Amino acid sequence: MAMGRRLLGLCAFFFFYGSLSAESTCKLKAKFNLSGYKNVEKKKVVIGGMFPVHMRIASNDGNTSRLPVSSGCEGFNFRTFRWTQTMLFAINEINKRQDLLPNTDLGYVIYDSCFTISKAVEGTLTYLTGQDEAVPNYRCGNGPPLASLVGAGGSDLSIATARILGLYHFPQVSYSSTCSALESKFQFPTFLRTIPNDKHQSTAMAKLVLHFGWTWVGTIAADDDYGKYGIKDFKEQVEEAGVCISFSETLPKVHSPENIQRIVETVVKATAKIIVVFSSDVDFSPLISELLRHNVTNRTWIASEAWVTSALVLKPEVSSLLGGTLGFGVKRAQIPGLRQHLLNLDPYDDPLTEEFWETLFNCTLDYSKALRQAKQRAKETNGTLSRTARAVPDGLCTGRENLAQLNNTYSDVSQLRITYSVYKAVYAVANALHNLEHCEPGRGPFNGKDCADITDFEPWQLMYYMKNVLYTVPHTGEVIYFDEGDVEGYYDILNWQFNSNGEISYVTVGRYNGSAAPEAAMTIMNDSIVWNNDMLEPPRSVCSENCEPGTRKGIRQGEPVCCFDCIPCADGEISNSTDARECILCSEDDWSNEAHDACVPKIIEFLAFGEPLGITLIVISAFGALVTIAVGVVFILNLGTPLVKANDPLLTFSLLFSLVVTFLCSIVFLGEPQNWSCMTSQVALALGFALCLSSIMGKAVVLMLRAQALKKARTRSKAAAKAAKAAAEAAANSGNPDVIVTNTNANNNNNEANSGQNPEVDPLTFGHQRAIAAVMTLIQAIACTVWLIVLPPQRIKNTSSQNIKIILECDEGSVVFICCIFGYDILLALVAFVFAFIARKLEDYFNEGKCMTFGMLVFFIVWISFVPAYLSTRGKFMVAVQIFAILASSFGMLTCIFLPKCYVLLVKPERNTEEMMRPRAKPRDGTSTGTSASLATAATEVQATSATAGIDD
Repeated sequence: MAMGRRLLGLCAFFFFYGSLSAESTCKLKAKFNLSGYKNVEKKKVVIGGMFPVHMRIASNDGNTSRLPVSSGCEGFNFRTFRWTQTMLFAINEINKRQDLLPNTDLGYVIYDSCFTISKAVEGTLTYLTGQDEAVPNYRCGNGPPLASLVGAGGSDLSIATARILGLYHFPQVSYSSTCSALESKFQFPTFLRTIPNDKHQSTAMAKLVLHFGWTWVGTIAADDDYGKYGIKDFKEQVEEAGVCISFSETLPKVHSPENIQRIVETVVKATAKIIVVFSSDVDFSPLISELLRHNVTNRTWIASEAWVTSALVLKPEVSSLLGGTLGFGVKRAQIPGLRQHLLNLDPYDDPLTEEFWETLFNCTLDYSKALRQAKQRAKETNGTLSRTARAVPDGLCTGRENLAQLNNTYSDVSQLRITYSVYKAVYAVANALHNLEHCEPGRGPFNGKDCADITDFEPWQLMYYMKNVLYTVPHTGEVIYFDEGDVEGYYDILNWQFNSNGEISYVTVGRYNGSAAPEAAMTIMNDSIVWNNDMLEPPRSVCSENCEPGTRKGIRQGEPVCCFDCIPCADGEISNSTDARECILCSEDDWSNEAHDACVPKIIEFLAFGEPLGITLIVISAFGALVTIAVGVVFILNLGTPLVKANDPLLTFSLLFSLVVTFLCSIVFLGEPQNWSCMTSQVALALGFALCLSSIMGKAVVLMLRAQALKKARTRSKAAAKAAKAAAEAAANSGNPDVIVTNTNANNNNNEANSGQNPEVDPLTFGHQRAIAAVMTLIQAIACTVWLIVLPPQRIKNTSSQNIKIILECDEGSVVFICCIFGYDILLALVAFVFAFIARKLEDYFNEGKCMTFGMLVFFIVWISFVPAYLSTRGKFMVAVQIFAILASSFGMLTCIFLPKCYVLLVKPERNTEEMMRPRAKPRDGTSTGTSASLATAATEVQATSATAGIDD
């Protein structure tokens, strides 16, 4: 017994010592300064709430030499205070219902997060602890169980609280945290929300930008998770679609005039007319004020849901700046009874409502404070307060001020969007609790099919019902369920339209449904949109204007791809679409039109029969052929005359025939080239000139040989004459009277003329001449035949000489063959010219050697001039030059060779006699030569004269 007492006393000692030790080592480091609403007495379940009723925490001096205290908050926000009252309204409404939690009264604990992460964390820890002093990892007291936290406002606040709540598997339902990072169930396993995920909004914004064809946009984002993630998703989608970001700025969370000024300068200098803003109204409002001060206009703003209907940025003078703004608002609804609840506030209920009242009516509910302020004002004016003024000092609120008379954001229920999301979040928790409370024993979802007790349940048990809740929102009929913690992405597209009084209207001009098919997700009524400065047409926002068809994009070095130069397509290339990156090369048979936006067939060019130049050439060719034929007819009619019979009439007719061929073959060069015409024209020309030149050569060789023979005979006759003269002189000197020397010169002339009948003068007969012409022509014919068999000329399309034309021309097939064939003609011409040149000094009334020499000179002049002229022309004019050369050379030979003969035959027929064909008298200098045409007709007469001279001698 005594031992038991000792053991009991020892245990008591250790327990007491442990308590003292714990008290000495574990103590609360700080007490949080939180404001809000609390009602947990006699409540079965408590719902937590967190709202950014204030915009920021009050700044402190940063002094660390004294005990730190939790900062207070400043900057009362009427819009978020309405959200807070909506939660209270929804809880009161649920407590009155008999179909939802009929046996359970809901309590609440609501804290002000002051739009600051630190305050949100303070509120979360305090809420979990269950008392004003936060003790991490402990639930102090034995009050009603905590159901869920509705909050905590912005995305960065919810991320901070969700990390803490997730450690304890505590459910959290957000009404305004849209950041896509919160969809990760690995990081935030107990986070749910009744507002769409920002990935839907980023997609909707991207589709809106693409819908209006804006390719040059600026972006502004808050310096928090909401802004960073939202603008990041937007950028990725639009940049993938070819949109460029002109600038990307970040709004500071802590007020910084320098950063705001820098952003304003960026907006003013930028050429982008479209600016996408992913920010809360609190972060965006300082920039609005500065933009108004700089009178920035002519911009179209794309608003995220956080500020699109916020009165914080809607100042009276913003119409010129924000008029025409397009934004995305979450679902809107009417909540019956809410406005009445908002107007029935008692300003003395709690400090938060008291601050709201004082801020709204610019007065104070504290009598002593109002009296102090009145005394201070009187002191400043050197006056004293009257007894009446002391009883009711100026600036004292009566508490009976009428909220309904104020046109204030708090009482405005026309755009209940985030407010409606708060309402849905509270009902989500209530319906989950209802399902938990009405679980049928033995059919529960937990171990052994157990059910949870609504008076003593664990947070993870409620989390099961929260994830699987399915309910219909009162008054709206909207069905809510969570898909991995998210709801469907549905937005109204709102347009800010100002009337003449500067009053704003949020006009719904479209909708976006993230659950629909991509092509049907967005509907926009373009005609309903009023743009900035009351324009009816969408503004253009491009770094560079679209490149029209016929041009291509030329990227500027160091600039975004949306900044480019429009470079005209080169000749032969086209672009038939707007903003083409490359020009398309036309096919060989096509060419670009003048606008370079379509390929058109190239002009097919050839020297046609029907065009003026073709007709002219045909007429000249036909005229030349007819003249040649006429010359032939004249020669036929005078076939028996001495002039025609001289120097082989058959060669004369073959020469005329070849000239007819050359005249007519030029016509074959005209018209659209065909394979047969290419072969015919070239071969006919080669053979025609070969026959012509070989005939001339046959004639010229005879003249040359006669001239050479005559020269030798003249030399011998001169020697004989000198011998005779010497003999006569010798006889005279001897005194012989029978010898009389008379007319020595006449005898000498006769002797020289007679010497022309020396057999050596005419070694070639007509047969030899014809044989020469035939063989020379046959060689050419054989060469042409081989050419036609091996590599014949054929028609080709020349697309390289002229870009816009297809020149139909003849390809010679082989340069070697064409050079050999026409080189052979040149050889014949050279030989004929040499022979004719040697025979040019045959003196007579008619000298055929001179005519041939002049004819060949004309031939060479024409074809030497032809080469540069041919090489310097293109297209059909090359054919025209070739035809002109053919005709000129043919007319030259016809004129030079046959015009003198025709003159004699037609104009001076009296000269076409045997006598006129005889040689003329030798001049005194003894330089006279024999004749050309008379050598064949005067042979017998010369022989007779020589014989007589011999007898006289």
